[in-house]
Amino acid sequence: MKVLSVKNLKVVLNDQTIIENLNFEVEEGENLAIIGPNGSGKTVLLKTLLGLIPYEGEIQWASGAKLGYVPQKVEVDLHLPLTLENLLEAKAGVMKIQSGEIKSVLDRVNLSPSILKTPVGHLSGGQFQKALICFALLGQPNVILFDEPTASLDQLAEERIYELIDELQKEQQITVMLVSHDLNVVYQYATKVLCLNRSKFCFGPPEELNPELLERVYGAPLKHFEHDHH
Repeated sequence: MKVLSVKNLKVVLNDQTIIENLNFEVEEGENLAIIGPNGSGKTVLLKTLLGLIPYEGEIQWASGAKLGYVPQKVEVDLHLPLTLENLLEAKAGVMKIQSGEIKSVLDRVNLSPSILKTPVGHLSGGQFQKALICFALLGQPNVILFDEPTASLDQLAEERIYELIDELQKEQQITVMLVSHDLNVVYQYATKVLCLNRSKFCFGPPEELNPELLERVYGAPLKHFEHDHH
């Protein structure tokens, strides 16, 4: 079943065309990877799909689509006395979610309930990313948009987050849309790939991502945009 249809999408910000004539579809249960060079509109696309940015064209979600969102980065004041429990309970209260669901989402991302009392500014990078995924999972979404969820993590923590996303997608039948710079992740987990570069784009299965196609999208040889683990 089709969960999302995008037709002739155009996004203009500050008189600059970021996305133009973009067309693609996402089927229920798929893992769509969104790749492209910096400034190609990947984050803008996610925010547009979430209804946060004005656009021209057509974005049609399936009637039963419930969206969750994991942003690329959230700046947290280390001195802010906000615990993970405060953060999750605030969303649960707004959405009128039973408190038991908080424990359920913690279990799903392998976080101990004891971490609830930890100020969010004191969580490790991996814990904080899992906390953001917990936040997105509240309300039982069936589509989750991830904007480079491992951008600030080391390689081991990064692998664990991608494995977690893959488990959620398969076990909960969640449709995943994932912005990533790591082509290894794209080849390993994605069922479809959307390449963005302003007016140029490609869409199809990962097997079609040959070096020539990627070089056209990125405007550079493959070695220049493969992910570099620090």
